[in-house]
Amino acid sequence: MSLKTSQDPKAPVAIKKRSRVPGVMITQYVEQIPAGKTTPDFTRKPIAMTVQEGKKAFFKAMISGEPVPTVTWGRNKGEVDDPEKYKTRYDERAQEHILEMSNVKPDQADTYKCFATNEYGKAVCTATLTVIEVGFKKKGQTANGQGPQDFRSMLKKTVVVTRKKQLPPKKEGEIDPKLWELLLSAPKKDYEKICFDFGVTDFRWMLKRLKQMRKEKEDEQAKVVEKLDKVKQIEVKPNGRAEFGLNMTLWDPNSAVTLYKDGTMVPYGDDENSKHSLKKTGSSYVFSIKDLQPEDAGFYQVDVEEANVLATDLQLPAVEFIAKIKDVKAFESEDALFQCVLSTPLKRITWSTQDSSLEHGDKYEITVSEDKLIHTLRVKNCEKADNGAYHAIAGITSSSASLTVEADPDGRKGRKGTQTGDQDDLTKLALEQQAKLQKQRDDLEAARRAQAEKDAADAAAKAALGDGGDGSGDGSGHGSGDGSGDGSGDGSGDGSGDGSGGKMDRNEGDGEDKNKNLLADGDDDNKVDDADDKKRKRERTGPLVPDTVIDRGVQFVSGLSDTVANVGERAELCCKLSSDTSEGRWYKNGKLLTKEDGVTIIKDGACHRLIIDCCKKDDTAVYRFEAEGRKSEATLNIQEPPKIDLDALGKFTKPVIIKAGENAEWKLPFSGGAPMNIQWYKDDDKLLPALNVKIETSATESQLRLTKCQRKDSGEVKIKIKNEFGTTEAISKLIVLDKPTPPQGPVDIMESAVTSVEFKWKPPKDSGGCPVTNYIIQRQQLGRNKWSNLGEIPGSSPSYKDSDVDPGRRYCYRIRAKNAEGISDYLQTEDIPAGVLRYPGSPAAPKVVSAFKDCINLAWCAPCDTGGTKIVGYNLEKNKKGTNYWSLVNQAGPITDTKYAVKDVFEGAAYEFRVSAINLSGAGDPSIPCDTVIARDPMKPPGKVTDLKLTSSNYTTFSLAWTKPKEMKGVEDEAQGYYVEIRPIESLEWTRCNATPITLTSYTVLGLKAMATYWVRVIATNYGGDGEPQGFDNYIIAMPPPVRPKFKDRNMKNFVVVRSGNTVRLNINFEASPLPEISWLKDGITVPKHVTITNSDKGSQLLIPTSERSDTGIYTITVKNLVGQESFNVEIRVTDDPKPPGPVELDQNIPGTVTLSWTPSPDEKRDDRLHYMVSKRDSFKRTWRTVGDNLFNNKFTVVNILPGREYYFRVFAKNDMGLSPACESPAFATIKEKEKFKVNVPVTKSLDFKSPPSFIIPLKRRTAPQGYECYMSCAVKGDPAPRVTWYRNNISLNTNTNYHITNVCGVCSLLILRVGPKDDGEYKVVIENQLGTAECSMMLNQHNLDQLSESFTAMQNRITNFQQVMEMTDSQTDTGLVMEERIFALEEAQQKAEVALATSEKLKNTDLHVQLLALQAEMDTRWAEIKQVVRSVTTLQAMFKNQNEEFEAVKESIVAGLSSSSALAANVADLTSAVDSACSRADEQVASVEALNAQLEEQASELNDLKGSLYIHNIALYTNTHEMVAIKELVEVKQAMRAQALEEMLSSVQMTLDEQFFTSKTLHSSIMAQLQTFHSKMANGPSSSMKEGPAAEEFISTIAQNATEVQEKLQDVEEEAEQKNAEEQAEGEVIEEKQKLQQEVEVDVTEEEEGITGQSKEQEDAGETAEEEVAADSVESHKTFEDEVLEDVVERETVEEESLELNSEVVMDENEEEE
Repeated sequence: MSLKTSQDPKAPVAIKKRSRVPGVMITQYVEQIPAGKTTPDFTRKPIAMTVQEGKKAFFKAMISGEPVPTVTWGRNKGEVDDPEKYKTRYDERAQEHILEMSNVKPDQADTYKCFATNEYGKAVCTATLTVIEVGFKKKGQTANGQGPQDFRSMLKKTVVVTRKKQLPPKKEGEIDPKLWELLLSAPKKDYEKICFDFGVTDFRWMLKRLKQMRKEKEDEQAKVVEKLDKVKQIEVKPNGRAEFGLNMTLWDPNSAVTLYKDGTMVPYGDDENSKHSLKKTGSSYVFSIKDLQPEDAGFYQVDVEEANVLATDLQLPAVEFIAKIKDVKAFESEDALFQCVLSTPLKRITWSTQDSSLEHGDKYEITVSEDKLIHTLRVKNCEKADNGAYHAIAGITSSSASLTVEADPDGRKGRKGTQTGDQDDLTKLALEQQAKLQKQRDDLEAARRAQAEKDAADAAAKAALGDGGDGSGDGSGHGSGDGSGDGSGDGSGDGSGDGSGGKMDRNEGDGEDKNKNLLADGDDDNKVDDADDKKRKRERTGPLVPDTVIDRGVQFVSGLSDTVANVGERAELCCKLSSDTSEGRWYKNGKLLTKEDGVTIIKDGACHRLIIDCCKKDDTAVYRFEAEGRKSEATLNIQEPPKIDLDALGKFTKPVIIKAGENAEWKLPFSGGAPMNIQWYKDDDKLLPALNVKIETSATESQLRLTKCQRKDSGEVKIKIKNEFGTTEAISKLIVLDKPTPPQGPVDIMESAVTSVEFKWKPPKDSGGCPVTNYIIQRQQLGRNKWSNLGEIPGSSPSYKDSDVDPGRRYCYRIRAKNAEGISDYLQTEDIPAGVLRYPGSPAAPKVVSAFKDCINLAWCAPCDTGGTKIVGYNLEKNKKGTNYWSLVNQAGPITDTKYAVKDVFEGAAYEFRVSAINLSGAGDPSIPCDTVIARDPMKPPGKVTDLKLTSSNYTTFSLAWTKPKEMKGVEDEAQGYYVEIRPIESLEWTRCNATPITLTSYTVLGLKAMATYWVRVIATNYGGDGEPQGFDNYIIAMPPPVRPKFKDRNMKNFVVVRSGNTVRLNINFEASPLPEISWLKDGITVPKHVTITNSDKGSQLLIPTSERSDTGIYTITVKNLVGQESFNVEIRVTDDPKPPGPVELDQNIPGTVTLSWTPSPDEKRDDRLHYMVSKRDSFKRTWRTVGDNLFNNKFTVVNILPGREYYFRVFAKNDMGLSPACESPAFATIKEKEKFKVNVPVTKSLDFKSPPSFIIPLKRRTAPQGYECYMSCAVKGDPAPRVTWYRNNISLNTNTNYHITNVCGVCSLLILRVGPKDDGEYKVVIENQLGTAECSMMLNQHNLDQLSESFTAMQNRITNFQQVMEMTDSQTDTGLVMEERIFALEEAQQKAEVALATSEKLKNTDLHVQLLALQAEMDTRWAEIKQVVRSVTTLQAMFKNQNEEFEAVKESIVAGLSSSSALAANVADLTSAVDSACSRADEQVASVEALNAQLEEQASELNDLKGSLYIHNIALYTNTHEMVAIKELVEVKQAMRAQALEEMLSSVQMTLDEQFFTSKTLHSSIMAQLQTFHSKMANGPSSSMKEGPAAEEFISTIAQNATEVQEKLQDVEEEAEQKNAEEQAEGEVIEEKQKLQQEVEVDVTEEEEGITGQSKEQEDAGETAEEEVAADSVESHKTFEDEVLEDVVERETVEEESLELNSEVVMDENEEEE
């Protein structure tokens, strides 16, 4: 690959042109590039790079061009042919050409070039590589320690380019580029401050461009920086450092970060002792400048690689503090005031604390005096936190003071300011400083005036303009006109500004002594200024003179301002004084002006104006106005923008007209101030010198010459002349004459008749610069090669009619355009046929214009399809309504117009009309008929409708109804239709709702806007026109009738449980009119922001995308409109699966019971609905059963614990979401004492177990402590099971969620978690079933200290009752023998029941088997119920235990209540001990008594249930027997029906076979007879046989036909047999499915039988026997059917064989006959 490319020597030309990508130059080798080919170009050029030594550098470029260009690389100083240093490659995925340098050396820093070349041209671009030597920073750091000489010596050795591309200089009338850079790096809140520093007061117009520039800069930064934020502009800190920084994250951490000052790279280190240092913490970069000096001021920039990321301007004005800020003491809520006076006016200084700078706002108020000398900081509403040091920083000097905030001893809240000194003293200091500054300016002015008197007028003017750097005008600052400026010139010239009222930017000069003295602006006065400066410093050390300024006198309200005017224009200078009577004088460059000097001086009150009507060049000067010792001056600059002579401009603007190939030339003289910038344009494209472009420019004239111009070069030629004062331009036009382009197609055929062809075309796109004079027409007949000239036609009409054509032939035409320069190429048409009949299309339906009793006027439109020829006329036909005959109206000939008056009509008759078009080929198809029209005179319009009313309305429609208007002869005729019109109230135009009139007197308007208001009216109409409208008196609102808000869903949920993390969606449908306001509240406040509310006119939706526990609450929706409002509450509970409880501990206090206790679940505190469930498993059954649920405490006693078994317990936490993982307990077991147990079951009779409801244990009176739980229960019985309803004060509690109600095996309980005052009252339980109703009630009273005596009495009564129960247990122990006898009877009854069950199992069949299994399952259920009754007794025992616990709670409450009374404490202690001993004895007695009662009740219930189950089994056996008989009868009927159907099928098959057999025999006999006849005829002789040939052929054909019929019948028989086989196969599949189903049922039955204890094999044998019988029956029937079908098949095969034998005989006979 070539590493350096030069121009191709074979290239015929070298046309230079610029690319769209800046910095790319393209050289074109050929004059005209073929279509589809392009010269090379750069889609993206390489970008400049700055890398450190040893790092990797690379350039990337994207190239375009066709054919694909060849890319090579080069450099200015050296070659790139070393493969170790330079590697080139092409990335196909990114389509980039890459030059890589893996290990960059300093000598590789250079400008690199990229060449893209193909056969049509070459493109070149450059990119700069900057290499920073490694160790540069380290050496610089060392230099800081060793001295400046070492550092300078190292700088001499540095070969790195340390200059950054300079910002473009500021141009007159444009924004300083430095301002743009600062705004790009600053936050928006600092825009106003930065613009104010640059003298820009309104920056809003800059925002659009600033936004675009910011986007471009961000795109550039995005290449190297991932994230950039928190940019801080440079600030001077109290410690004397200047700091600026930013936060940024780099894509490449090794990217070079470079610091520049005024375009020069500044070395920095990471040590804080360095002059310039960088402190990097994470992504934070903070640059600091130590020991600030005036020379440190400048424009600082931070670059990452080549991308600028920060720009800031450090200004260090030379200023000192005349009066520094002083310490302030203030009380809380007062304002603290810090003030200082400066030596030089400044717009702004920096106020800061030790930590941060202060900004103007609510807390701090920063103000500046009018003369910019006094700066004030007010700390508002002081607090303790405001204590500390405050700093005022101006330039490199600072002043600090402390603020001490003390507590207000008087407690006052009013604010008051506290000052460091007298305000008048500061004002006097400022006035003294102003006077000194004014005196210095006056001295400078006097010196300049003396110099001006010595020099000539031209020299004085030149000195006024400021030879030494143009410092005269730029030094003036913002003064008020009274001598108080904010700075003077800073250039090195001789001029000076006095700062009085000037508004120029003082930073525009480039003087060297800028920071030494802001007032100095000339080299000659530097020494004087230094002396004055020293004198000024000495004066500041002396005491202040309070009476220096006595009277300020006349002041400038507004001073002069610098003005710019053009030569020949009018200029005006104006100022305003504070006094209307003051007189003043005007000076020009120190010379007094009068009216004789050609100026106009006007005094208008306090305003003084100087007007120059026609400015000249020598009017440029410094103008000053003086009045009573006050002066203000400004500079008038006379500009000379470019100017063109009017005569020369008139000649230039005339178009230049040339012929193709000739040269065009333009000359234009001009005048104006130098230097001039001349640029020529053609069609807004910049013209550069080239082979065919010659540009010659002098100081007063410019000439453009275009050689060998072509037609495409025509266009606008413009010259733009620009200098520093303005721009002007002139426009001319180039017209290159050439032959026209070909005429444009497509060619439209206007007529194709039998004898002529007419067509037209479009004129040429380019006439060649002069009009087309003629068109040349040539014709060729299809099939011939010769083209014949038809002549020329004028160029004004691009159409031609060829009348010399032969019918039926096709022609092709060529058309050429001709002008004064030549003849164009031809436009050739397609083949045009001549003489082809093409009829026109159908016109549109005629329209009735008017109708009368003797005339109907019609009109129509011409057809779109003319058939290729012009329309010569129309035929109009009419049809009288009710007939099918169409008659021609125009008997005299075609109608040439598109309207006609039909007069051949009868009054009152109805007519239809149609029209057809006629061309040269004939008449086309007629149009569709028009609407029916009646021949009668016009009618009068109808009147107004009456009784207009609104029948219904909603948000989008409303319905109207009205009465037909009355007919008044001669005035108002009958209405034949109606129009409905509406008009929105905000509109003035009526809109018609129906396009065609309606005949009904009602209408529904659709498509209305909800709640919009409309005016509505109805118009009656007829043939005579529209009547007057009738409307409503008021507008109508699109809304339904008012409806009070109400919710539609009756079954709306008021409680919703959602798993945490899931979506909550509540849809509430309502009905309301007008549209209501919908609001949602959560627990009485507005719903959180993450809750989405979607409202419509019919409902509202609440959506929580991801729910959390904090979303739990009561949500209230309120729907409100003008009629009323309605609310609805929904409780949403967001929870999650509960966490398991802690370890379970077991404790056995009473034999037969075990008490479980466990640690609460962690979720118990967060979920008030969390409770516990306990399940049990023993070693006998090994199945888990729930023994306790809805437990809200952490303890539960399990009863009915049998000895000899191991028990396992599980405790679950349970809430609305479900169960938690189980917490298992250790095994619990007791030793069983073995003893024999026998039960003699007596013979029982069947009994009716139905009984009315009754209470076994009624409710008992309860007295519950307030805040504790209350548990009340009762035991009920009844058959069927009664329905239980709880009431409190006759109000049902079954649906009240505040009460937990259960009914387990007849034990009904109600639990109140926390008893409150509202729970007092009468509680009643009502039980009812089919046989009756019973109820029981009790009173619930709350316990308090006032009822202690009653509680003591109640406890004594309970103890007495317990003793009575203990005595009764002794008498009941004798009943143990009776219990054993009853248990034996129960066992015998159970054995008999099992025998009866085994007997019944023998009778079951396939269907009864399932039913008996169900009965068995029901028996098991009954047995489980018996066991459940046992559990109920156990539950009762647990209730006793709970009563004991309740007693303990009462005891504790009594102890707590009596703790305050020392007198009752002893009695309570004695009573407590007595109660404890009584309770212990009572517990033991109650446990034993309840155990005996439980056993008795269990045996009784078991016997009763067993009796009921036996009775039910007897009924079931009886029912099964009858069902078995019915099933057998049904099977027999089905078998009989199937047999009958088979017999019918077989008989039909038999009949068919008999018929076929009979037919075959008949055929056989007929064939034999015919054969015999044929043999006899053959025996008579050959002659007769020859005669009989046709008869023989007929005979043979008859035989073949008969054989065919036999074959078809056989096929029919086969199809019937196949159909039967299919039916048999289907039946077989059904039987197989039945067998599979039976097998599945058997498998299920087998599985169920294995789980049932006591089933025998006889049940299975009986079931199998029944199944075998059914299967045998089905098999036998199937075999019978198969035998019948086989017989049919055998018969069918026999018939087929007979038919085949018959056919073979026929064939043999035919063979014999042939022989």
